[in-house]
Order: sequence, then structure tokens, then C-alpha cells
Amino acid sequence: MKKKTLNDLAKLGLPIAVLVIGWSGTAWWLWAVSPPQSSAVSMVRITIPEGSSAQVIAEKLEQAGIIRSGLALRLLIQWQAWQAGEPLPLQAGTYELPTNLSLPEVVAQLQTAQSQIKVIRVTIPEGFNLRQMGELFEEKGLFTKAEFLAIADRPPSNRRSWLPPDTPNLEGFLFPDTYEMIVGVTTAETVVEMMLDRFAEVALPVYQAHQQQIPPPTVNLSLKDWVALASIVEKEAVLAGERRLIAGVFWHRLQKKMRLESDPTVEYGLGIKQTKERPLTLQQVRTPHPYNTYLNQGIPPGAIAAPGLASLEAVLRPEPTEYLFFVARYDGSHAFSRTLEEHKKQIERIEQQIKQESRR
Repeated sequence: MKKKTLNDLAKLGLPIAVLVIGWSGTAWWLWAVSPPQSSAVSMVRITIPEGSSAQVIAEKLEQAGIIRSGLALRLLIQWQAWQAGEPLPLQAGTYELPTNLSLPEVVAQLQTAQSQIKVIRVTIPEGFNLRQMGELFEEKGLFTKAEFLAIADRPPSNRRSWLPPDTPNLEGFLFPDTYEMIVGVTTAETVVEMMLDRFAEVALPVYQAHQQQIPPPTVNLSLKDWVALASIVEKEAVLAGERRLIAGVFWHRLQKKMRLESDPTVEYGLGIKQTKERPLTLQQVRTPHPYNTYLNQGIPPGAIAAPGLASLEAVLRPEPTEYLFFVARYDGSHAFSRTLEEHKKQIERIEQQIKQESRR
């Protein structure tokens, strides 16, 4: 085999000065290839875009604390290419790497894509309930609906100090947002903690700031009732412009000791979904259930869905109104009324319109 000379090595594109240092700097090389951390190891997620050069990848790894020296990585992969007669490319993708790997181990992971992970972004829509969330997570291949509900659909116990101890489950407290999750790694427990953290970060400060106002703009609400009422507003309001008005109607009814009489609470309790063609029946509305606000006075024992920030704020800042009733027009808007007689006429008008449309 032909002996490799310094000139041969120089053909790799490295300055002669660096190569000379490489030959004599054994101590530096041993330091450069050793793991950045031997204790207090952490996992670092890093994404290598398609087409990234070795220099760019080396800099990213060094900045992330996964390797000690980007220069050492470039020297190593060029040495490998020289030995093998062809380059061994580093694979693009997203990786979860510990900080206790040696440089050769890190390079091997990137060349074989062994630590590559699949990161997906999952958006939880406002108004989703726990069962819908579970179905979405299962559809995305993260974990089963049953696994999710086993954690989320039970009393919160001591999961967070701010969570109401008397709430029946985590309904309403898992904040709807977009989250990054790792297929095969992210668990139902992790997701629940992530979504509770988001609620504490985004929603909880809004409630706490409202509580500190003297006097508060609206009747004092417990955290549980705030989230529960906001979840009803979330399910009723389709148009953003009607959200605070709908909240105002519910506040007006509560002040008059009237039942909320909200269809979504019946749907939630029975696990059904009414449509324009198949509205709730009188029998369904009269079916006893803790969440049925046609039969039960006041706010339900818990939320019926995950309210977004706009609905949470609407409950704390409702639009003052004399309206006591509203009915859906099935185009996203609602017809509002001050009296039961007006409300019945609005219902008749909308039902007549639906019949006319069906004939066409």
C-alpha cells in the first residue's frame, strides 16, 4: 500500500499549518473528540437542513454543545473520506442527541441517521374536547385515545397547585395551540404536561390579573367556573364579533337566576353533535345529566371543551346587553332577543327558512 504523505493529506483541502498541528497536537485531538459532558448529561434536539455543508453542520453541533470542536468534526469526516475513497455524508433530519457522546459516535449517528426523529406539529383547535384531542393524537400516530384519556379524563389531584381540586377532569385546562411532538417518543403524559404548562403561561395570568382588579369588572368567578363558562361561549360563538355579546347574554341570564340553556352542554353530556338537518330533540334536551344547562341551574361542574384565549377574555369582559336569548342561524351568526316571545318568533322564522331551502 502506498504510504500517505503530507502532500496527499493537503489534497483534502486543509491548510498545511492545521495538518502539522494535527500531527503534533495529540492532546488537543484527544480533548476535541471526547464527550462535551460526562455528568449532568442533557438531550439536545438539532435539525440539519437538506444540503447543509460539513462546515455548517459542524458549527451547529458545536454551538449546541453536542461536540467540542467543529474543526475536529471536519478533520474526522475528511479523514474517513480519504480512508474509504469516498465521502460518508451526514444525513439531514432532526436528531435527539445526548451530550455525552464522543465525536466519532456523533458522526456515526449522523451518518447512519440512528438518532433521527420525526417531529410533527399538532394543532389542537379551540373548542376541541378531550375525546376529540385523543382521536387526533391517535390519528397522528403518537399514542392511543385510551392512553390520553386515562390521564386527562380523571381528577387532577396534585398535578398543578393552581388547578381547582373539585374539577372532574382536565377538560378546559389543556390549552388549544400548536405543539411540536416526536413520533414514538412523546407520550400522553408529556402532552398533558405540555398543554397544562401552556395554559399556565397564556391563560392563567389573564384570570389572575382580573382577580386583582378592585372591584372586578364582572361578578367574581372561580377559576373552574371561568373556564367552564368560557368553554360554553367557545362552542356557541362562531363569529368573533359575537363572542363578547354571547358572553354578555350568559352573564345576563346568570344575574337573573335563569338557566343558561345552552345546546352544546346537552351535546357534551350525551356525546352527540346536532346538525342543521338533525337538531336536538325535546327528549334529548330533557335527558338528565350534570352538564345539561336546560335542566340544571348555574354553570356546569366542569368545562365542555378547550376555550381559546378570546373566549376566556370574553367571559371576563362581556358586552353589556339586554338580550336574554339567541338562536343559531346556521350560517355562523345568531339572532338575539330580549324576550321569550321574540325568541320563539326568531326560531319559527329560522325553521321556516330551513324548510324553504330544503325544498329547493
